[in-house]
Amino acid sequence: MKNILVPIGSTESAQNTLQYAIDFAAEVNANVFVFRAYNAPTKAGTIINVNAIIERETNLYLKTLVTSVNRRNVEVKLIASKGSLIDSVENVDSEIGVDLIIVGAKSNSIKEELFLGNTAGKLAKMSDLPVLTVPDSYTFKPITNILVAFKTGIVKRKSGLKPLQFIAKTFKPTVNLLLVKTPEYTNEDLELNKGLAELQSTLTVTENATTYQGVLEHSKTYNPDLLCVFRRKRGFFKKLWEKNTILKEEFYTAVPLLILKGK
Repeated sequence: MKNILVPIGSTESAQNTLQYAIDFAAEVNANVFVFRAYNAPTKAGTIINVNAIIERETNLYLKTLVTSVNRRNVEVKLIASKGSLIDSVENVDSEIGVDLIIVGAKSNSIKEELFLGNTAGKLAKMSDLPVLTVPDSYTFKPITNILVAFKTGIVKRKSGLKPLQFIAKTFKPTVNLLLVKTPEYTNEDLELNKGLAELQSTLTVTENATTYQGVLEHSKTYNPDLLCVFRRKRGFFKKLWEKNTILKEEFYTAVPLLILKGK
């Protein structure tokens, strides 16, 4: 893992998210790219150099933010990108190769009822890159216990497990697999992907209406400091395909959440 992208919003949690990302990067010897996308107004009559002004102000905001955290000798670079969030992230990935996105769970949102805000939700929904969401005020600590929750052991995308495999190799945590048999499960779903099987410290098979209900039932038993799920259109975050946010009543975790693309 070489390059970590940290999209930054304007909330008070931005500093905490960046510090978490830097602390994580220091442990895995990665570079941090602090990133913010912006859109310039297109209305007639706007001043000619508005793009330059917004870019300058965005860079100033990022520089101020970086000076407010402990960089821990981690190489931190700034990226201000004009355009939509997803297009900008894809462009950055094409240019430098992004191994992981670390983002605040609520990003730009101050709504208390939200678990995933618009920025984190869009990234989880629309980006093919792995996303690690960080709850408000969560402080980094070495990962010792991971709960991986899924309703099918099928992982068709070969690179889908790479971030989880890297974290497991680096931190050497206990990796607890939770296979949730939902009402529509098939026998094929019960067959573990080879990569998953190699990661497991324990395997629990449970029956619940949803994967999230399985997590609620077993999370106290495992007490993880990292929860890992797969982003599938009909899977854990199917609500994301209706909108770009997730309410706390739909899903909530007090620890970082690693979202992988399974297919």
